[in-house]
Amino acid sequence: MDNENKTTDVTFEDQDAAPQAAEGRSRKKKALPPGTLKAEILSWIQILVTAACIAFVLNTFIIANSKVPSGSMENTIMTDDRVIGSRLTYRFSDPARGDIAIFRFPDDESIYYVKRIIGLPGDTVDILEGKVYINGSETPLEEPYLKEKMLPEEAMHFEVPEDSYFMMGDNRNRSYDARYWENTFVKREKIIAKVLVRYWPLNKMGRVR
Repeated sequence: MDNENKTTDVTFEDQDAAPQAAEGRSRKKKALPPGTLKAEILSWIQILVTAACIAFVLNTFIIANSKVPSGSMENTIMTDDRVIGSRLTYRFSDPARGDIAIFRFPDDESIYYVKRIIGLPGDTVDILEGKVYINGSETPLEEPYLKEKMLPEEAMHFEVPEDSYFMMGDNRNRSYDARYWENTFVKREKIIAKVLVRYWPLNKMGRVR
């Protein structure tokens, strides 16, 4: 009889505990705070702030985004093309002849220009009969990127300061470049980035050289 009583007691307690445990779990589930409008708004604010911080870091320290408003770099870069430049390139190396660079226009530094680097610090640049000569060379600079031959104009001579660069467009006959600026040369610290990629229009997306 004792054994039977013990068995009956245990069975009774298990049956009674089961619904209580289920009810407890149910109460716990109900106690979890559901997603509220306030929580949703805070979540989106966090996402937007994070995205803004990432964009700020990218645009300040890593890349430069520029739209080319004129045809001065045709046919390398066409009017209204959008390009991305690397800010990091010139943090670790000096600008090189032939690079396409984004820089602050020396006559109005609030404006960004995109041109090709032709003269390096200490260079002399002579433009004679539509051709460019560097450092008194008898052989003109090879420029396969030009849209067309430069029309001959009055001979020009430039001496690039040690801390500066001489810029020209690829579309020489339609380019307002260092030949005509009031402040002829671009200082090293005013060169923002090296142009690497065109991303717009999409059908012309790719590396820029």
